[in-house]
Amino acid sequence: MGMNTPTLQTERLILRPFARQDIPALLAIYGDKETNTYLPWFPIQSLEQARDLFIQRYENAYRQPQGYRYAICLKEDNVPIGYVHVSMEEGHDFGYALRKEFWHRGIVSEAGRAVIEQLKQDGFAYITATHDVRNPRSGGVMKRLGMQYCYSYEEQWQPKDICVTFRMYQMNLDGEQARVYKGYWEQAAVRFIEDQV
Repeated sequence: MGMNTPTLQTERLILRPFARQDIPALLAIYGDKETNTYLPWFPIQSLEQARDLFIQRYENAYRQPQGYRYAICLKEDNVPIGYVHVSMEEGHDFGYALRKEFWHRGIVSEAGRAVIEQLKQDGFAYITATHDVRNPRSGGVMKRLGMQYCYSYEEQWQPKDICVTFRMYQMNLDGEQARVYKGYWEQAAVRFIEDQV
């Protein structure tokens, strides 16, 4: 399991695949109301839901030939406190979340840098990341990782079914600095470039 997600270590962190014994930790991450405010899904409420989520979102992904679905763990106890995911779809969306007790310590930036380094080594051309305009803190992480703002767009977000304005950031890993992934732009009825981001 998880052979397609090589374990990474940083100064403070272990980044590794999620395993069955992490189901209680998944409940703490995906059940945290504040952590999930700006994510598309509703917080989960039971170990049963956490187990279903583990199977769908992790176990199945780890069967694919390539995947990046990392648990962010502190070295002292190796218990997941958040995650970093990179989508294998065309946009290579870079997503992350962290339990709120661990915010403001640079943990996601530290984890993100390690995952981006791995993506570079593995030959990825670029990654994108999006954040809700009401959540500029997440944009701060993208900037600290060296991502550049490209454009903004509206999307009806599911399953919450709310209209959200997103900012899209991109990082080109192969030196093609002019490349901009246009997938979200092309799908959006409302899209624009903001002056000051």
